[in-house]
Amino acid sequence: MRGAGAPALAFVHGWSCDRSYWNGQLGYFARRHQVVAVDLAGHGESGVGRHAWTIPAFGDDVLAVVDQLGLEALVLVGHSMGGDVIVEAGLHLPGRVVGLVCVDMYSSLGEPLTPEEIQAFLGPLREDFVTKTRALVRGMFVPSSDPALVDRVAADMSAAPPDIALDSAEHSFRNDRAILDNLRAVDGAGCGDQPRLPADRRRVAPALRHEDRAHVRRRHFLMMEDPDAFNRILDETIEGFAG
Repeated sequence: MRGAGAPALAFVHGWSCDRSYWNGQLGYFARRHQVVAVDLAGHGESGVGRHAWTIPAFGDDVLAVVDQLGLEALVLVGHSMGGDVIVEAGLHLPGRVVGLVCVDMYSSLGEPLTPEEIQAFLGPLREDFVTKTRALVRGMFVPSSDPALVDRVAADMSAAPPDIALDSAEHSFRNDRAILDNLRAVDGAGCGDQPRLPADRRRVAPALRHEDRAHVRRRHFLMMEDPDAFNRILDETIEGFAG
Protein backbone atom coordinates (compact mmCIF):
# COMPACT_ATOMS: atom_id res chain seq x y z
CA MET A 1 0.00 0.00 0.00
CA ARG A 2 1.13 3.54 -0.66
CA GLY A 3 -0.16 7.09 -0.48
CA ALA A 4 -2.70 8.74 1.79
CA GLY A 5 -6.15 10.20 1.40
CA ALA A 6 -9.77 9.09 1.10
CA PRO A 7 -11.36 7.30 -0.51
CA ALA A 8 -8.85 4.50 -0.63
CA LEU A 9 -8.51 2.72 -3.97
CA ALA A 10 -8.15 -1.05 -4.31
CA PHE A 11 -7.17 -2.30 -7.78
CA VAL A 12 -7.98 -5.89 -8.82
CA HIS A 13 -6.49 -7.49 -11.94
CA GLY A 14 -8.18 -9.72 -14.45
CA TRP A 15 -7.90 -13.33 -15.56
CA SER A 16 -4.34 -14.74 -15.50
CA CYS A 17 -2.87 -11.30 -14.76
CA ASP A 18 -1.40 -9.79 -11.58
CA ARG A 19 -1.15 -6.54 -9.67
CA SER A 20 1.68 -5.23 -11.87
CA TYR A 21 -0.91 -4.50 -14.56
CA TRP A 22 -1.87 -1.45 -12.46
CA ASN A 23 1.64 0.01 -12.25
CA GLY A 24 0.59 2.90 -14.45
CA GLN A 25 -2.06 3.91 -11.92
CA LEU A 26 -0.52 3.42 -8.49
CA GLY A 27 1.94 6.31 -8.48
CA TYR A 28 -0.55 8.70 -10.04
CA PHE A 29 -3.33 8.04 -7.56
CA ALA A 30 -1.06 7.69 -4.51
CA ARG A 31 -0.61 11.45 -4.62
CA ARG A 32 -4.14 11.90 -3.27
CA HIS A 33 -5.36 8.48 -2.14
CA GLN A 34 -4.33 5.40 -0.25
CA VAL A 35 -3.87 2.82 -2.99
CA VAL A 36 -3.31 -0.92 -3.05
CA ALA A 37 -3.18 -3.47 -5.87
CA VAL A 38 -4.11 -7.05 -5.04
CA ASP A 39 -2.67 -10.32 -6.30
CA LEU A 40 -5.59 -12.73 -6.25
CA ALA A 41 -4.82 -16.26 -5.10
CA GLY A 42 -2.97 -18.24 -7.74
CA HIS A 43 -1.77 -15.07 -9.45
CA GLY A 44 1.40 -13.02 -9.13
CA GLU A 45 3.03 -13.57 -5.75
CA SER A 46 -0.03 -15.05 -4.03
CA GLY A 47 -0.19 -18.68 -3.04
CA VAL A 48 -1.83 -21.56 -4.88
CA GLY A 49 -3.18 -23.48 -1.89
CA ARG A 50 -6.77 -23.58 -3.05
CA HIS A 51 -8.89 -26.18 -4.81
CA ALA A 52 -11.65 -24.08 -6.39
CA TRP A 53 -10.88 -20.81 -8.18
CA THR A 54 -14.26 -19.18 -7.86
CA ILE A 55 -15.40 -15.56 -7.96
CA PRO A 56 -16.58 -15.68 -4.31
CA ALA A 57 -13.18 -17.06 -3.27
CA PHE A 58 -11.40 -14.26 -5.15
CA GLY A 59 -13.76 -11.79 -3.49
CA ASP A 60 -12.56 -13.13 -0.14
CA ASP A 61 -8.98 -12.38 -1.22
CA VAL A 62 -9.90 -8.72 -1.67
CA LEU A 63 -11.72 -8.68 1.67
CA ALA A 64 -8.68 -10.12 3.42
CA VAL A 65 -6.43 -7.38 2.05
CA VAL A 66 -8.92 -4.61 2.79
CA ASP A 67 -9.46 -5.81 6.37
CA GLN A 68 -5.76 -6.35 7.03
CA LEU A 69 -5.01 -2.78 5.93
CA GLY A 70 -7.99 -1.38 7.83
CA LEU A 71 -9.40 0.44 4.79
CA GLU A 72 -12.82 2.01 5.32
CA ALA A 73 -14.10 4.33 2.56
CA LEU A 74 -13.23 2.41 -0.61
CA VAL A 75 -13.43 2.62 -4.36
CA LEU A 76 -12.90 -0.85 -5.83
CA VAL A 77 -11.48 -0.93 -9.37
CA GLY A 78 -11.59 -4.24 -11.24
CA HIS A 79 -10.36 -5.09 -14.73
CA SER A 80 -12.17 -7.75 -16.75
CA MET A 81 -12.70 -10.75 -14.41
CA GLY A 82 -11.63 -8.40 -11.63
CA GLY A 83 -14.92 -6.57 -12.19
CA ASP A 84 -16.79 -9.68 -11.10
CA VAL A 85 -14.46 -9.96 -8.12
CA ILE A 86 -14.97 -6.43 -6.83
CA VAL A 87 -18.74 -6.81 -7.02
CA GLU A 88 -18.43 -9.98 -4.95
CA ALA A 89 -16.16 -8.22 -2.45
CA GLY A 90 -18.53 -5.26 -2.27
CA LEU A 91 -21.32 -7.54 -1.05
CA HIS A 92 -19.37 -8.05 2.17
CA LEU A 93 -18.29 -4.46 2.77
CA PRO A 94 -21.52 -2.76 3.88
CA GLY A 95 -21.07 0.94 4.50
CA ARG A 96 -17.48 0.91 3.25
CA VAL A 97 -17.84 0.97 -0.55
CA VAL A 98 -17.92 4.45 -2.02
CA GLY A 99 -18.09 3.10 -5.57
CA LEU A 100 -17.24 0.33 -7.99
CA VAL A 101 -15.41 0.80 -11.29
CA CYS A 102 -15.55 -2.12 -13.71
CA VAL A 103 -12.96 -1.78 -16.48
CA ASP A 104 -13.85 -3.42 -19.80
CA MET A 105 -15.95 -6.01 -18.09
CA TYR A 106 -19.23 -7.01 -19.81
CA SER A 107 -20.51 -5.41 -22.99
CA SER A 108 -23.96 -6.73 -22.10
CA LEU A 109 -25.70 -8.98 -19.62
CA GLY A 110 -28.88 -10.98 -19.61
CA GLU A 111 -28.08 -13.90 -21.90
CA PRO A 112 -25.50 -16.09 -20.15
CA LEU A 113 -23.36 -18.44 -22.17
CA THR A 114 -24.67 -21.97 -22.33
CA PRO A 115 -22.56 -24.81 -20.92
CA GLU A 116 -21.87 -25.87 -24.50
CA GLU A 117 -20.63 -22.39 -25.44
CA ILE A 118 -18.39 -22.27 -22.38
CA GLN A 119 -16.86 -25.63 -23.19
CA ALA A 120 -16.40 -24.64 -26.84
CA PHE A 121 -14.32 -21.68 -25.67
CA LEU A 122 -12.33 -23.60 -23.08
CA GLY A 123 -11.74 -26.71 -25.19
CA PRO A 124 -8.88 -25.32 -27.30
CA LEU A 125 -7.25 -23.88 -24.17
CA ARG A 126 -7.33 -27.31 -22.56
CA GLU A 127 -5.69 -28.87 -25.62
CA ASP A 128 -2.83 -26.35 -25.91
CA PHE A 129 -2.99 -23.74 -23.20
CA VAL A 130 0.14 -21.78 -24.07
CA THR A 131 -0.41 -21.42 -27.81
CA LYS A 132 -4.16 -20.75 -27.61
CA THR A 133 -3.82 -18.30 -24.73
CA ARG A 134 -1.19 -16.31 -26.60
CA ALA A 135 -3.49 -16.12 -29.61
CA LEU A 136 -6.42 -15.13 -27.42
CA VAL A 137 -4.45 -12.36 -25.73
CA ARG A 138 -3.12 -10.96 -29.00
CA GLY A 139 -6.71 -10.59 -30.13
CA MET A 140 -7.32 -8.24 -27.21
CA PHE A 141 -5.07 -5.62 -28.78
CA VAL A 142 -5.36 -3.53 -31.94
CA PRO A 143 -2.86 -3.18 -34.80
CA SER A 144 -1.59 0.12 -33.40
CA SER A 145 -0.79 -1.41 -30.00
CA ASP A 146 2.81 -1.39 -28.78
CA PRO A 147 4.33 -4.72 -29.94
CA ALA A 148 6.48 -4.96 -26.82
CA LEU A 149 3.41 -4.65 -24.59
CA VAL A 150 1.52 -7.21 -26.66
CA ASP A 151 4.42 -9.67 -26.41
CA ARG A 152 4.79 -9.10 -22.69
CA VAL A 153 1.12 -9.65 -21.86
CA ALA A 154 0.78 -12.64 -24.19
CA ALA A 155 3.83 -14.32 -22.67
CA ASP A 156 2.78 -13.44 -19.14
CA MET A 157 -0.79 -14.70 -19.33
CA SER A 158 0.13 -17.86 -21.23
CA ALA A 159 2.55 -18.72 -18.40
CA ALA A 160 -0.30 -18.94 -15.86
CA PRO A 161 -0.87 -22.36 -14.26
CA PRO A 162 -3.34 -23.97 -16.70
CA ASP A 163 -5.45 -25.66 -14.03
CA ILE A 164 -5.97 -22.38 -12.18
CA ALA A 165 -6.58 -20.41 -15.36
CA LEU A 166 -9.12 -22.85 -16.76
CA ASP A 167 -11.04 -23.24 -13.51
CA SER A 168 -11.19 -19.50 -12.87
CA ALA A 169 -12.25 -18.84 -16.47
CA GLU A 170 -15.12 -21.30 -16.21
CA HIS A 171 -16.31 -19.77 -12.94
CA SER A 172 -16.03 -16.30 -14.44
CA PHE A 173 -18.18 -17.27 -17.43
CA ARG A 174 -20.79 -18.73 -15.13
CA ASN A 175 -20.87 -15.65 -12.92
CA ASP A 176 -22.94 -13.54 -15.29
CA ARG A 177 -26.04 -15.30 -14.00
CA ALA A 178 -25.46 -13.81 -10.57
CA ILE A 179 -23.77 -10.48 -11.15
CA LEU A 180 -26.87 -8.37 -11.78
CA ASP A 181 -28.38 -9.45 -8.47
CA ASN A 182 -25.04 -8.89 -6.78
CA LEU A 183 -24.71 -5.39 -8.23
CA ARG A 184 -28.13 -4.45 -6.89
CA ALA A 185 -27.18 -5.81 -3.48
CA VAL A 186 -23.88 -3.96 -3.03
CA ASP A 187 -24.64 -1.61 -0.15
CA GLY A 188 -27.93 -0.65 -1.76
CA ALA A 189 -26.39 0.24 -5.11
CA GLY A 190 -29.01 0.57 -7.81
CA CYS A 191 -28.44 -0.94 -11.23
CA GLY A 192 -30.36 -1.18 -14.46
CA ASP A 193 -30.27 -4.07 -16.89
CA GLN A 194 -26.64 -3.30 -17.74
CA PRO A 195 -23.80 -2.68 -15.27
CA ARG A 196 -22.60 0.03 -17.67
CA LEU A 197 -25.91 1.89 -17.26
CA PRO A 198 -26.69 1.85 -13.54
CA ALA A 199 -29.67 3.60 -12.04
CA ASP A 200 -27.46 5.01 -9.29
CA ARG A 201 -24.29 6.34 -10.92
CA ARG A 202 -22.99 7.50 -7.56
CA ARG A 203 -22.29 3.90 -6.69
CA VAL A 204 -21.49 1.90 -9.81
CA ALA A 205 -19.50 3.55 -12.57
CA PRO A 206 -19.95 2.67 -16.23
CA ALA A 207 -17.26 0.32 -17.44
CA LEU A 208 -14.34 2.32 -18.80
CA ARG A 209 -13.92 1.45 -22.44
CA HIS A 210 -12.05 2.68 -25.48
CA GLU A 211 -12.96 1.85 -29.05
CA ASP A 212 -10.41 1.92 -31.86
CA ARG A 213 -12.64 3.44 -34.52
CA ALA A 214 -10.31 2.71 -37.41
CA HIS A 215 -10.37 -1.02 -36.76
CA VAL A 216 -13.60 -1.33 -34.74
CA ARG A 217 -11.79 -3.31 -32.08
CA ARG A 218 -11.59 -2.74 -28.37
CA ARG A 219 -8.47 -2.15 -26.33
CA HIS A 220 -8.88 -4.53 -23.43
CA PHE A 221 -5.82 -3.40 -21.47
CA LEU A 222 -6.58 0.29 -21.76
CA MET A 223 -4.99 1.12 -18.38
CA MET A 224 -1.68 -0.14 -19.79
CA GLU A 225 -1.97 1.09 -23.37
CA ASP A 226 -2.81 4.70 -22.48
CA PRO A 227 -2.35 5.15 -18.73
CA ASP A 228 -2.49 8.96 -18.87
CA ALA A 229 -5.90 9.01 -20.54
CA PHE A 230 -7.14 6.17 -18.37
CA ASN A 231 -6.03 7.91 -15.19
CA ARG A 232 -7.80 11.12 -16.14
CA ILE A 233 -11.04 9.27 -16.78
CA LEU A 234 -10.76 7.27 -13.56
CA ASP A 235 -9.97 10.47 -11.65
CA GLU A 236 -13.16 12.05 -12.96
CA THR A 237 -15.10 8.92 -12.08
CA ILE A 238 -13.85 8.98 -8.49
CA GLU A 239 -14.73 12.66 -8.20
CA GLY A 240 -18.19 11.76 -9.45
CA PHE A 241 -18.63 9.30 -6.58
CA ALA A 242 -17.75 12.08 -4.12
CA GLY A 243 -20.32 14.34 -5.76
